[in-house]
Amino acid sequence: MSALSDETPAQTLIQDATSGVTADKNSAPGNESPFLQQSASLDPVTATQAWLNSVPQDKREKSDAYFEGGYWLLLWNYLVAAAISILLLFSRISARLRDFSQRLTKSKTLQVCCYVIPYVLLAFVLSFPLNLYEHFFREHEYGLATQNFPAWFREQLIGLGITLIGATFLFVVLYAIFRRAPKTWWIWGTAVAVACSFVLLFIAPVFIEPLFNTYKPLTKPEVSEPILVMARANEIPVKQVFEVDASRQTTRVSANVSGILGTTRIALNDNLLKQCTVPEIRAVMAHEMGHYVLNHGAKLLTYLGAFILIGFGLTRILFNAAVTRWGHRWGVRGIADPAGLPVLIWIFCTLLFLATPLLNTVVRITEREADAFGINTAREPDGMAEVALKLGAYRKLNPTPLEEFIFYDHPSGRARIRMAMDWKAAHLPAGESPKLESQPK
Repeated sequence: MSALSDETPAQTLIQDATSGVTADKNSAPGNESPFLQQSASLDPVTATQAWLNSVPQDKREKSDAYFEGGYWLLLWNYLVAAAISILLLFSRISARLRDFSQRLTKSKTLQVCCYVIPYVLLAFVLSFPLNLYEHFFREHEYGLATQNFPAWFREQLIGLGITLIGATFLFVVLYAIFRRAPKTWWIWGTAVAVACSFVLLFIAPVFIEPLFNTYKPLTKPEVSEPILVMARANEIPVKQVFEVDASRQTTRVSANVSGILGTTRIALNDNLLKQCTVPEIRAVMAHEMGHYVLNHGAKLLTYLGAFILIGFGLTRILFNAAVTRWGHRWGVRGIADPAGLPVLIWIFCTLLFLATPLLNTVVRITEREADAFGINTAREPDGMAEVALKLGAYRKLNPTPLEEFIFYDHPSGRARIRMAMDWKAAHLPAGESPKLESQPK
C-alpha cells in the first residue's frame, strides 16, 4: 500500500518546498540566470522534511515498529542457530549421526552426505518455530504477506530441497579439502565458498527464482519502453522486460537486473506495476540498472571473498581451540570429522553476527552508488522520493545514525529523499549548461 495514499497537509508543503522559482523571484531585477534561480530556490533540507512529514503518524509508527522488531530478530536468529549447535554437540547427537554414517558406508564422501542430510533436516525442524513467526505470522500481522499457510509451507519445502542439494554439495567439497589440507583448508575453503556465492549471486535469480514465481514478458509498452530506452542507453543487452507475480506472496515492491553470458534479464514485480507510477518505476529500474552497469555483483563477490577469508582464518583458530577444550565431550575428532560441523556453524554464525555492521555498510555503499546512478539515469527525483516513502512501509524512514550504521543494508528513506532533493536542487538539464554573465561574449 502506498504510504502517500491519503492526502495530507504536508503534501502542500512538499509542493511549496520543491516547486522551483516563484513569480516574485523570476521578476526580481538583477537576477543572473534563470537556471541558477531554480537551483537556489529549492532547499533540500526543507524539501526532505516535507516528504517525511507527509507520512501519517500511524503509518510511521507501524513501519518503525516492524523494522525495529527486526533488530531483535537478528539476535534471536543468532541465538537459535547457536542453541541448535550446542544441543547437537553436548547431547552427542552430532557424534551419533557421524557414527551412523560410518556404519552405512566406507566412502568418506558418502559419509559426509549421510551426515549433512539429517543435519539440515534437524536444523530446519528446530528452527521452524522462529521461521514460522518471522516469515509468516509477523508478515501477516503487518499486512506484508498474502499467502495462506499451505502455499507458504509448500515454498518452505521447496527451499528446503534446494538447501539440501546445495549444502550437501558444499560440505562434500569442503570436507574433501579438510581431509587433504587440514592446516590450509581455510584458504582453499574460501575459494569454494566464493564459487558457491557466485552461483547464488549470478545464477539463482535466473534459474532458482522461477521455481517460486512465474516470469512473463511485460505487455504494457507505456512501462516497458521507457525501461528499454534506459537499458539501451547503458548498453544492457536485453530486448524485453519481464513481470513476476510476487503479489502471490507479498505486498512489497521489487525489481532486479540479473544474469550473465546471455542470461541477462530485467524483471519487476507486479506490486511495482500496481502501486507505482511510470516515473517511480523508472526511478526503481534505473537503480537496478546501476547495480548491473557498475558491476556491483562482482564487487560484492570480491568483498565477500575477503570477509570469508578472514572469517575462515578465525574459524580455524577457534575450532582448534574448542575441540582441544571440549572435543572429547562432544565426540569430535578434528576438522575432517563431520561431527564437528555444528562447531564450524556456531563459530561462523558468531563471526557473521558480530560483523553485521561491516557487512551492512559494504552493501549500503553499493546501494547508494546505485541510487546515484539511478537518479542521473532516470532523472526522476520526485519519483525516487515517492518510492522511498513506499519502501518506508516496512523500513524505518528516519533512523538515528547509529541505527543506520548497524542495521541498514540500504540507505534509509531519509537519506534517499535527501539525495533526490539535492539532485533536484543542483542538476543540469540534459544537454544544457548554465550561461553565466561572466562568460566571454
